[in-house]
Amino acid sequence: MKSSVEVLEDNKVKVYVEVDEAEFDKDIDKAFKLLAKEVNLPGFRAGKVPRKVLEARVGLGPAREQALRDAVPEYLSKAVNENDVDLIATPEVEITDGEETGPVEFEATCEVRPVITVEGYDSLKVELPSVEVTDDDVTEAQNAELSRDASLTAVERPAETGDFLLIDMAATRDGEEVSGLNTEDFSYELGQGWVTDDFDEQLTGASAGDTLEFESTPKGLEDPVDFVVTVQMVQTRELPELTDEWVEENIEDFETAEAWTESLRETLSEQKLSTARQQAGTKINDALAELVDIEVPEPMVANDLNQRVQGTIQQFQAQGIDFEQWMQATGQDPESFVEGMRGQSETAVKVDLALRAITVAESIEASDDEIEREYARLAMQYEQKAKDIRRAYEQNDAVSELVSQIQKSKAFDFLVHHATYVDENGNEMDRDALIGHSEHDHDHDDSTEDVDAEAAAEPDTAETQTETAESDTEDDS
Repeated sequence: MKSSVEVLEDNKVKVYVEVDEAEFDKDIDKAFKLLAKEVNLPGFRAGKVPRKVLEARVGLGPAREQALRDAVPEYLSKAVNENDVDLIATPEVEITDGEETGPVEFEATCEVRPVITVEGYDSLKVELPSVEVTDDDVTEAQNAELSRDASLTAVERPAETGDFLLIDMAATRDGEEVSGLNTEDFSYELGQGWVTDDFDEQLTGASAGDTLEFESTPKGLEDPVDFVVTVQMVQTRELPELTDEWVEENIEDFETAEAWTESLRETLSEQKLSTARQQAGTKINDALAELVDIEVPEPMVANDLNQRVQGTIQQFQAQGIDFEQWMQATGQDPESFVEGMRGQSETAVKVDLALRAITVAESIEASDDEIEREYARLAMQYEQKAKDIRRAYEQNDAVSELVSQIQKSKAFDFLVHHATYVDENGNEMDRDALIGHSEHDHDHDDSTEDVDAEAAAEPDTAETQTETAESDTEDDS
């Protein structure tokens, strides 16, 4: 077999393949063996009819047609691999010679992944929530605990957000009581946003003894009702004083307010750092995608979108949720549900293209040890042997994509260690503290551990080769 490639416009190439007559005759012979299993001739066991007999009986045409259907995709796959054609869609194949006799020639128009360059990837600026713990943060956390032991005290002033109002409430429509909305001595915390959308607005500023009449639509209902609300009392919540005695009695493992406060501050710091790390991967992806100014190929978007939708449906099934019923409950149809994910797929494709560009720009490679470690990781994930994982990848010509995934993970790691992180106010954050270690400890040897890069180190792409390889491993076992 001989093959060559011609570069076309619009991210397309044409692959030319020539198969000599002797080579293709082997494929015809395979086709005759398949036909032998379907033909019953007196004197021959099923599947044992010689080719010459079959050829005399049914002719060469059916076998040649079968051989073309079966062999052309295999020759094309071999040519694609030999010429490093990065397919992103099913090729359009045209047989140009050999349909009836002689050598076989065909050409395939292939849409390929765009090769791009990305400017500014090494100086990304990423905004994350601040990791600094303020005194207000600590006070809020303390008050949340103190409120468990709070008391209510009546006040002689108009009601404010956070006050508790002791009310009698009547709700009617056309003179008839509305079920569930008529009550007496009901303690309502102003600011909770219950009952109706404007219920809090109606009660704010009311004082003890006031009677309020208004029309509003209760949550969960479609038609408005007439409310009559009488305010019996306005109460404010009084928190206990934060003392060593209170801490010893109410907070386990602490005896003093100072020790508890310091522990709260440390806990809040860890929580804020964790939140920032969880968002960092997505924010880096978004910033990287903004640097890609080409129109992403629709086949890549469609492939990613399909995987994304299927993954979501599988998650619903795993949780025992009927997907169709969920869509009906949320007022969605399949088309709007799928289109709602399109933006994520477009971003994922841009990230894929950009990370591949960075691997080239930074000469990032995947070492043999890294490939073997990835086989070992997949073996643990799928409860298989590493050698079986390797064999499946090799048989499915998916090793190159595995290498690409490793390289993209290292490219993302490069971004993590070179990005500038700022908080909501534009203040620069300590990169080393955020990612957990110094960039000089890294040098592309391992993937970043602390930054949450679930969707970034191995982004959702339009690839299916690795999934096929892993699936075949499970089948083989």
